[in-house]
Amino acid sequence: MARFVPSTATVAGEPDNVAVVGLPANFLSSAKTETISGTILGRALTIRFTPVNYAFDYGDGEQRTSTTPGTAWDASGQAQFTPTDTSHVYKQPGTYTVTVTVTYAADIDLGTGWIPINGTLNGPPANQQIRVVKAHTALVQGTCLERPKAPGC
Repeated sequence: MARFVPSTATVAGEPDNVAVVGLPANFLSSAKTETISGTILGRALTIRFTPVNYAFDYGDGEQRTSTTPGTAWDASGQAQFTPTDTSHVYKQPGTYTVTVTVTYAADIDLGTGWIPINGTLNGPPANQQIRVVKAHTALVQGTCLERPKAPGC
């Protein structure tokens, strides 16, 4: 029996799966359109899965749904910690498990062209742990080597 399911997407947080309390962390899904070929009852067919919705669960009780997988800050020309369609601001430090569930539309090709399949399909959820830290800054004149008793040194 043939099984047609999209690959498990990944989810990642910017920067480097680390977030700072009070600042946006940017999240991205790797889900993309994919085709899978196979045979059912001796007949060759191809199914195309196209992502149409991304449900992000940030692990702290907050969720967000997006029609885009997210875009890296560099790729969008934005500075780090800029809010995006898929970003999230954590209120407390800790380690959180971020999950994305991708919803796909499907089309089938029996050799005569693509035919839409009614309904949608949720792909397997993808998880990633993110470490959320507090950041403390202090403005000092000179480096800690130059002024070892300055705040933060």
